[in-house]
Amino acid sequence: MKLLSIAVPCYNSEDYMRNCIETLLPGGEEVEIIIVDDGSTKDRTAEIADEYAAKYPSIVKAVHQENGGHGAAVNTGLKNATGLYFKVVDSDDWLDPESYRTVLAKLSELVRKGDTVDMMICNYVYEKQGARRKKTVRYTAAFPQDQVFTWNDVKHFRLGQYILMHSAIYRTHMLTDCGLELPEHTFYVDNIFVYYPLPYVRTLYYMDIDLYRYFIGRSDQSVNESVMIGRVDQQIKVNKIMIDQYDLKSIQNVKLRKYMISYLDIMMTVSSIMLIRSGTKESLEKKKDLWRYLRKKDPGLYYKLYFGIFGRAMNLPGKGGRKVSVVAYKLANKVMGFN
Repeated sequence: MKLLSIAVPCYNSEDYMRNCIETLLPGGEEVEIIIVDDGSTKDRTAEIADEYAAKYPSIVKAVHQENGGHGAAVNTGLKNATGLYFKVVDSDDWLDPESYRTVLAKLSELVRKGDTVDMMICNYVYEKQGARRKKTVRYTAAFPQDQVFTWNDVKHFRLGQYILMHSAIYRTHMLTDCGLELPEHTFYVDNIFVYYPLPYVRTLYYMDIDLYRYFIGRSDQSVNESVMIGRVDQQIKVNKIMIDQYDLKSIQNVKLRKYMISYLDIMMTVSSIMLIRSGTKESLEKKKDLWRYLRKKDPGLYYKLYFGIFGRAMNLPGKGGRKVSVVAYKLANKVMGFN
């Protein structure tokens, strides 16, 4: 059995997928790299995937499928995974070589000791095009370092310290056992990928190393603000799926429940600000509808979020209130640099 399966969803990724794959190959025989060609038609993505599979047959798998979106590609990667652990690396991102080797060594050590944790967490770095200073998201304030721990041991999450797909490595069987399946033809499903398995995570391990390099800055990226506004219905869809997935009152662990509430809070905030930024009457009505949806599903959670710091900022009345909301968003974005 392989130690780690890495799914690389690719859709017309010819220009950058080689860089991604080359950073994964140093994992050697402990790793399997599953390149999922998600119906690419405009370039040589499929050929490049097959080229690597032929050159490294014991390490690389090339899987070709009709276009189903990022979620479908991740689902396919998971179905083809034989590794003990599973990670997704998008084709325009990459892993830091030294940190990668360190993580593999630690995972191997934990397995030998019988400490097969459900989730490994590492830092990620925003490789923002044109930015002088690269922002690193680390979790030193939230998690104990270099030890197996549980949700009871989690400390305080700072603003912006959300666990994203970039920072997470999950135990493969835990993902399949919990029934994780991402919706097809839907953007922003990486939020579901991280959020849905959380209640099934019993043991965690955090390494304060900068493993994942998250490239942002391309005009066609899904996290580009203008693209997000154009795809705001997709953001709302994911937001509603996450609202529906759990009755958070049933989450027994207080710290986990608090974190999951915080995650939904930021999702509601992102959806709301993109609808405000859109500026149309239709978009503003969609924002009201989203908050009504939450209120109908869970009135207690609705009041908690609506009257929280972010909720109040996103629901200030009138045109002037919306301007304040945008200013607050721009300030947060300047500090966090999240798109």
